[in-house]
Amino acid sequence: MTFPWLTTLIALPALGAVLTALVPSGRGTLAKQVATGFALLTLVIGALISIQYLFDVDMGVEAETYEWIAEFGASWALDVHGISLALVALTVLATPIVALAMWHEAEDEKRDPKAFFSLLLVVEALTLTAFLSQDVLLFYVVFEAMLIPLYFMIGMYGGPQRRYAAVKFLLYNLVGGLAMLAAVIGLYVESVNSGNPSFFLPDLVALDIDTTTQWWLFIGFMLAFAIKAPLWPFHTWLPDAAAEATPSNAAFLSGVADKVGTYGMIALVLPLFPDASRDAAPVIVVLAVVSIIYGALLAVGQTDMKRLIGYTSISHFGFIVLGIFALTGEAATGATFYMVNHGLSTIALFVVVGFLVSRRGSRQVEDFGGVQKPAPKLAGAFMFAGLSGLALPPLSTFLSEFLVISGTFLRYRPAAIIATLGIVLSALYILWLYQRTMTGPVRPAVEGMPDLRTREVAVVAPLLALLLVVGVFPKPLTDAIDEAVGPTLVEVGVEQPEPLAPVAEHVEEGTGR
Repeated sequence: MTFPWLTTLIALPALGAVLTALVPSGRGTLAKQVATGFALLTLVIGALISIQYLFDVDMGVEAETYEWIAEFGASWALDVHGISLALVALTVLATPIVALAMWHEAEDEKRDPKAFFSLLLVVEALTLTAFLSQDVLLFYVVFEAMLIPLYFMIGMYGGPQRRYAAVKFLLYNLVGGLAMLAAVIGLYVESVNSGNPSFFLPDLVALDIDTTTQWWLFIGFMLAFAIKAPLWPFHTWLPDAAAEATPSNAAFLSGVADKVGTYGMIALVLPLFPDASRDAAPVIVVLAVVSIIYGALLAVGQTDMKRLIGYTSISHFGFIVLGIFALTGEAATGATFYMVNHGLSTIALFVVVGFLVSRRGSRQVEDFGGVQKPAPKLAGAFMFAGLSGLALPPLSTFLSEFLVISGTFLRYRPAAIIATLGIVLSALYILWLYQRTMTGPVRPAVEGMPDLRTREVAVVAPLLALLLVVGVFPKPLTDAIDEAVGPTLVEVGVEQPEPLAPVAEHVEEGTGR
């Protein structure tokens, strides 16, 4: 029997959450150390798993299946492929970074921080399970279970309207979850009718479901994922949650946890409901374009930095959904790559804004000005994170956005052209935000603002370095993603459009042509 790498990857943060919760009250520093230690250990296991798939090194990682509810054909079934690998890597990397960034946020609320850090590890374990699950019932269970720790993380720690934001987040996602539950039951009924009762994803993909039934099931899954992502017009919970949650909590929510929605679209919806996905694609593309422009326009007018980043995420999620439902290999690879890059960029932005808020005691843009003079390193980190948000080359966000736009242009040219306006608007809101907060005369309240501390450098530096390194050398990750995207689009049964320019089949030796 091979070592259960994937189950271990999930079990480590779950165990860490329990041990963190068992730390005696009043030992907040110990609780933080335990939680961060388990997050780092999970990162090591995740890195070993990634090495096998990115660099073709045999680490013994294999698919795992254990009987769960035999009567219904449900199992603890885990596997990793290029799409899930990218998001697993993002999750295990983001968690210790967010834990370090959270170090003083829970203390500011005068609460025992062990609940804060324990809940973070619970969300990590559930998120990893969702990305690795090959059983639709298991996926649904963790999809819904994630709401509980996230609700408490938003509602217990954050701004004055945190309880309102937490309830709104919960209600929106519960509605989507109920629709998805009905669709999961419908899928199971279809498997029963086929003579092979099962929740195993490959078995369900192999079912011959008529188009009308596919449409009903598609709506159930897609509604849940559109709310989770979020996609316009199901987006309104995100700006409130982003504004009222602590900065690091908002970073993990927008940068990692919400990717379960877009992952579900490409990994579940497309292969399970190919006919409905093809028919609905034009409508979803329109909604995605609306999200891109709407989120960007509202970001321009925000005076709250955290709410501004929340609206930018709506715009970026629009690009991801656009890439998925353009139904081209280039756009789908770009959309998956975009999930990773948006996660890194958004976490960096929220974390740096968190540093600013903790120093100034305000998240309002008007309360800052001239920060680059007393805190040049902090201003530099903010500029770098902001430039990644507007996809400046050679940062990794540029390639993912380029792939989405170019891949969409092959099938939906008007949508791709309109979506490029979102890129222009992103430059407007990011550069204007930097100008209003970092440049100009130094405001009296900003004078003497401390620059980045050692812990804060340790939090920000890996994110910024990865945005640059992955942008310069994306091939291992994009190759792994592309290998998984191809079979998914084959299941959908769409004919891939011809590239805009002919691809050279032969390069004359020594000429470079």
